[in-house]
Amino acid sequence: MARYSGPVCKLCRREGEKLFLKGERCYSPKCAIEKRAYPPGQHGRMAQWSRSRSSDYGTQLRAKQKARRVYGVLERQFRRYYRQAVKARGLTGLTMLQILETRLDNVIYRMGFASSRAQARQLVTHGHFTVNDRRTDVPSMLVKPGDVIQVREGSRGKTLIKDLMAMAEERNVPDWITRNLKDMSGAIVRLPERPEIDANLNEQLIVEYYSR
Repeated sequence: MARYSGPVCKLCRREGEKLFLKGERCYSPKCAIEKRAYPPGQHGRMAQWSRSRSSDYGTQLRAKQKARRVYGVLERQFRRYYRQAVKARGLTGLTMLQILETRLDNVIYRMGFASSRAQARQLVTHGHFTVNDRRTDVPSMLVKPGDVIQVREGSRGKTLIKDLMAMAEERNVPDWITRNLKDMSGAIVRLPERPEIDANLNEQLIVEYYSR
C-alpha cells in the first residue's frame, strides 16, 4: 500500500498554509508554518515572492496538489477518483470531493476518532475498526450512507483508543455523520454537501487541470 512517508510539515509550507496533517501539533507554536512561513528548499524565501506570477497551469496544479495532500492520496489514486467522478451524474468537482470525504480514514477523522487523517489511516491499517460489524484494514475503503463504523471490541481497552475517545468529546461532527461516543461508533447519514467540505479546496481548478 503506497503512501507518502516524507516530512509532512514541508507539504504545508509548500502550499503556504496549514493543511492540519499532524493533528494537535498544527494548533501549537511548534507548527512549521508558525516558524517558517515560506516554501521549503534552498530558494524557499525567494520563492514566496514569485507566487503572484504563477501561470494558470501552476494555479491548477497547486489546487490539485493541495487536495491530494489534505486527504493523503497519491497521484494514481487521485486520478482514479477523478475518472470515477466524471462517469457519475452531477458536478464532477463536487462528486470527486464527496468520494474523498467518504474514504474510511477521512470519515473516522471527521468523527473525531483520530487527531489527523494520517492517524486514522494507521488505526484502520492496524485493524482497530469495523464497518458494518466486519473488521477492515483498508483506509481507502469508500463507505456509503447507512454504513456503521465502530471501534473493534478488542481495541476498546487500549490506552490510545481511550485517549482518542476523550479527545473526541471536544470535537464536533458534521451533519452528514452521526456519532455515539458511548459505544464508540458512528454512521454515515448522507453524502456531504459542498458547504460541509473544506472551503479552501477549489474543485473547479482540479477539474480544469485534468481536462487540459
